[in-house]
Amino acid sequence: MASNQAIAINPSLLAWARAESGYALDRIAKRLNVKQERVEAWEKGERQPTLRQVENLARFFHRPLSVFFMPRPPQLPPLATEYRRLPDVEPGHESPELRLALRQMIARRENALNLMGELGERAPEFSLRAHLRDSPIKVGQRLRLAMSVDAAAQLNWANEWEAWRSWRAAVEQLGVLVFQFPKVSLVEVRGLALLRTPMPVAAVNGKEIPEAKAFTLCHEVVHLMLAAENEEASAARERRGGNEWLEVERFAEVAASHALVPEDALRGVIGQLGLHRAEWGIENVRRVAKKFRLTPLATATRLRESGFMTWAQYNQWRALWQAYVAALPPRKSGFATPMEKAVNRAGRPFAQLVLEALSANRITSVDAARYLDLKFEHFDKLRAHLTTGPGDTSADE
Repeated sequence: MASNQAIAINPSLLAWARAESGYALDRIAKRLNVKQERVEAWEKGERQPTLRQVENLARFFHRPLSVFFMPRPPQLPPLATEYRRLPDVEPGHESPELRLALRQMIARRENALNLMGELGERAPEFSLRAHLRDSPIKVGQRLRLAMSVDAAAQLNWANEWEAWRSWRAAVEQLGVLVFQFPKVSLVEVRGLALLRTPMPVAAVNGKEIPEAKAFTLCHEVVHLMLAAENEEASAARERRGGNEWLEVERFAEVAASHALVPEDALRGVIGQLGLHRAEWGIENVRRVAKKFRLTPLATATRLRESGFMTWAQYNQWRALWQAYVAALPPRKSGFATPMEKAVNRAGRPFAQLVLEALSANRITSVDAARYLDLKFEHFDKLRAHLTTGPGDTSADE
């Protein structure tokens, strides 16, 4: 069939695929370089697209071409039944970029469980729990102990990339899949958690700077701990009001800050830097932040928690910091190879699982390439990277 020849599709499937992907009609029309009225006519069945246009739609929606020829739309649960409530995301109104990222991470987790079943491996258990009646400080300390991150080693990490790799590996050994997701605005979401078990997911926006990723990751793990005790529900089922929900977010923030910075280590660094009686301006907070390989904002939060700053001082500092950041030139993105992107997004455990299944002939090379979103020609470099490479050395974007 010629690519410019009209082809009969099920119009209801086109409307479904667009709605599931979160795109408005005008964006589809712009992508295909047609008028919006033409897309409306396709969805009503008044006109038919060409084969080339259907192929472009399939690529744009990240759906198989066959979906447009099904007799009826598949019955899928809402995405908001999968992820925790997010402060600025209304369930069912996620951006197209976030919807795609969620679908990909949900599929990746399901693939991981299926591969483990094929290989006869048992999915690890995420055993950490937390109640909102608990002290968030104690919850943070419990998380820190479970991650087995030594304070002396933390203070000797060479750079922010080594810090991020170490925190990510520490969380992964808890039975959590750690993913990064691309192309989603930081304004919409910095991190999220998929609440399914076993192997829940803690995910970090790939646009985050490396110093910020650890706090975001630990914040999401605390939400997983709360969900494990039914203190949280998915976004579609969460019924708390605004202020009540902010208390949950505040709990996770405090717990994450204590997981990242133990009290003794914090006081030791402050003493070493001679800052016991210092005023907490931007530069002094940055000095402490550099020691722990965290952002100054996360560090200021921790200083507030230990009484080095009052809430009034913290709010004043935060306003100064936001003005300072706004005046900085845009930060240049790093470069990542296709192999590095695959590992950064999916994580080393998932990449290793795919290679193990491929070596055991449980999946084909086509399957492996699809699971990692990586061309098979890069697999030799991937194997070498997982054996000797440091991982997470470049920006994801």
